[in-house]
Amino acid sequence: MRRPPLQTLIALVLTAVWGLGLGIMNLHGDIPFVDGAEATLTNLRDTIGGSRQPPDIVTIVAIDDETSRVAGHYPLPRATLAKVVDAIAALGPKAIALDMLLVDPGDEAGDAALEQSLKRTNAVLAAAGIFPESRQRVTDDSKEPLARVPSALQFLEPQERFAGAASTGVVNVQTDKTGTPRFVPMLFRSGERIEPSFSMRVVSAATGEQPVVISDRIKIGGHSVYTDTGYLMPLSFYGPRGTIRTLSASAALSGQLPEAAIRDHIVVIGATVTGGGDVFPTPFDPVLPGVEVISTSITHLIARDGLIRDHGIRYIDLYFAVGMPLIIVGLLAWRRNTIGLIMALCAILAWLGINISAFKHGFWLSAALPIAATVPPALLFGAAQIWLGRRQAGRLAAQSERLQRIQAPGLAEHLARDPAFLAEPVHQEAAVVFIDINGFTGLSEAIGPTAVRELLNGFFHLVDEEVTASGGAITSFMGDGAMILFGLPQPKRTDPANAARCCIHLAGRMRGWLATLPEGTASRIGFKIGAHFGTIVASRLGDGGRQQITATGDTVNVASRLMEVAASNGAEIAISDDLLLSAGSDSAPYIEGRLDGPIDTSLRGRAGSLTVWLWHSRV
Repeated sequence: MRRPPLQTLIALVLTAVWGLGLGIMNLHGDIPFVDGAEATLTNLRDTIGGSRQPPDIVTIVAIDDETSRVAGHYPLPRATLAKVVDAIAALGPKAIALDMLLVDPGDEAGDAALEQSLKRTNAVLAAAGIFPESRQRVTDDSKEPLARVPSALQFLEPQERFAGAASTGVVNVQTDKTGTPRFVPMLFRSGERIEPSFSMRVVSAATGEQPVVISDRIKIGGHSVYTDTGYLMPLSFYGPRGTIRTLSASAALSGQLPEAAIRDHIVVIGATVTGGGDVFPTPFDPVLPGVEVISTSITHLIARDGLIRDHGIRYIDLYFAVGMPLIIVGLLAWRRNTIGLIMALCAILAWLGINISAFKHGFWLSAALPIAATVPPALLFGAAQIWLGRRQAGRLAAQSERLQRIQAPGLAEHLARDPAFLAEPVHQEAAVVFIDINGFTGLSEAIGPTAVRELLNGFFHLVDEEVTASGGAITSFMGDGAMILFGLPQPKRTDPANAARCCIHLAGRMRGWLATLPEGTASRIGFKIGAHFGTIVASRLGDGGRQQITATGDTVNVASRLMEVAASNGAEIAISDDLLLSAGSDSAPYIEGRLDGPIDTSLRGRAGSLTVWLWHSRV
């Protein structure tokens, strides 16, 4: 098995280190520069999943515009709020949760009425934490789990008389960079004081079970709720506002609350009045009321239908952060062509399918982390490969114009019999044919060395077959072109006719070969052929270590320049009048295709003019 190149090994090692570093950072909490992308991708996955029917656990009694109109005042007077609580309590709920801060005293009669109402029912009141920044970021590196819960400067708690009549919990939620509530912390701390969340306190009151904090989860009764770093419970919204059953508090004041919606339910009282300000953007609704966010978290705690994002999930994220970029970079290194790109795309689509399916089934695998781990190494590796490939292709194209790469194969047998062949220069008549690929240098810089090599191999094979069949000798392949002689090792009377026939057949073979190439390649290249007959000087060039048989003289220069004449006149072949006359009127150019001319043309670097014929195929 071939070892991968050193540069590929280095790229894979650096890719693994990059992914591992991001994965370890993710184990300890969200990464700031990844968090924004993760927020957007999470909203997208929520939208793809669509709305769903929430379990029938929570009923919201909303202090809405109608309630404010009936009461004649907002915020709702405490005496009116007491009536709402009493009306709900009369229908037998499991617990009543007031998602509002009762931190300031009201009028004595109203406060007394509310205090008594709270004492007569199983109620939970909201407290709030004041944090030094808007997001309750977990930064403590202590191995003690409780040391990593969100730390508040202080707690805003209900009036003492209300707190004595009901239990309290901290109501804060944690938003991501889009402002969407993404987590509800289950625990909060301020100094040495630990307080439960509002949602967890409500569930505890409704079930009669005390929560137990265990490692990365919280156990309530007979089941566990798995939490993220710092005991954060992820939220998975059911749909737009009103998806969780919502009743107007005005129905409580008018005695019209439906008993079926209240009895044995958790009832959350909160404000949805226009301009109340307690709203959040979510994937399904740009202004979801805060009371519905809290009700979603309460439902998750009881139904266990929220997202799971715990330490185990973050370890899976780490594996993807290392594995995905290694797979993509490895595939790009293994197959540096369309196949490699297709396989890399298949790997990405497979990961995408796994990620979306896991999210749909309640497992929140990070989408942004593998992308952040994969894109930079893949782009850098791809850019490096393109740069190196273009350097190699450019070097190959430049060298191919200067170096004679292949010894004339038609002369090998004669050289074996006569080692002194052309030891001294020989003047003789010969037909000289040049063929060249148009646009080769620009193409070689674009497609890379591997594709260039395959292209040239096909070209060389084609030319070799046709020249051998016509009885000629290839004296050299010059990168994207070839020089062909008809007259070595000994001149023959049929050399001009053979050369003319070879030109026609080469043109036909080249058209067929170009038609088999990809459209993007074939559209960028073409070919041109020049042919002339006259006196050449055949000789060996080089020292004793390496020698090359070649031909020089005006005939060679003219044949080479005739390629330019063909290209400038839109013809496939430019044939000198000398070659055509020597070949005879029954030669291939007269019989096949269309022969135009003669025309007199001047050639670059040569005095005087030359009579030339232009040949076109009939295809």
